[in-house]
Amino acid sequence: QLQFVESGGGLLQPVGSLTLSCAASGFTLDFYAVGWFRHAPAKEREWVACIHSGDGRTRYAGFVKGRFTISRDNAKNTVYLQMNTLSPEDTAVYYCATPGARCTVRVGDKYDYWGQGTQVTVSS
Repeated sequence: QLQFVESGGGLLQPVGSLTLSCAASGFTLDFYAVGWFRHAPAKEREWVACIHSGDGRTRYAGFVKGRFTISRDNAKNTVYLQMNTLSPEDTAVYYCATPGARCTVRVGDKYDYWGQGTQVTVSS
């Protein structure tokens, strides 16, 4: 089965940091862009960031405000999301998926190989 496997979520206090991992399962990541989404209770799913295949260029949602960094290690078949200065508003289940080779869309319906997500809870 072709999918991503997310990990690294947890419970942390405000202004803390966390790094999420997104491992490709059943396929090689090299030629795929990868995006992160999040879904908080009673809210719509939000696009967070995306990293292209090839040149590795990145794209971020405005609310990230320089706090998050997406990166990839094709040798490990894994994409990461480094999150800093977290606030309770960042509490959500975080998912990764692929839009194909390039980050041309931010709509979840255009992404594939969704994983089960990893819960991030920011609370004092």
